[in-house]
Amino acid sequence: MNLYIEQKLFSWSDRFSIYDATGKAVYYAEGEVFTFGKKLHLYEASGKEVAFIEQKLFSFMPKYYIYRPGWAETAEVVREFSFFRQEYSVYPMGWTVRGDFFDHEYEVWAGGLPAATVTKDWFRWGDAYEINIGVGADPVMALAVVLVIDACIDAERD
Repeated sequence: MNLYIEQKLFSWSDRFSIYDATGKAVYYAEGEVFTFGKKLHLYEASGKEVAFIEQKLFSFMPKYYIYRPGWAETAEVVREFSFFRQEYSVYPMGWTVRGDFFDHEYEVWAGGLPAATVTKDWFRWGDAYEINIGVGADPVMALAVVLVIDACIDAERD
């Protein structure tokens, strides 16, 4: 399944629209304004919240928590310490994220299979990505992980 994320320009908070291959809005994400640390809400197009992302403050390496309905912590995304390359881990799912993060070309691996492949669309205003979600992968969790990686890259740029 291919999904396309497009960041809205000129908004007070982070706002993302997520479309399918036909251009139909499937999800959208909105960040909270005036908070300590990054907080994002992921919604279905109908307005039902399907995930909440929260940055852990005062952490040596970037760390984010992903919550699903019922608001139990579902996953923790952590940037692993390394001198020569960037790598993220998603606990307890066992996912790893590897690739060229500065060029926004990376893959989310679940075991030995790709859960998602992310490619940046360079010919648009703002950030726009194509996400190819692997067979059997949870699209909401894959989107949440991609939004976390975008937040980490954005924080490093600032």
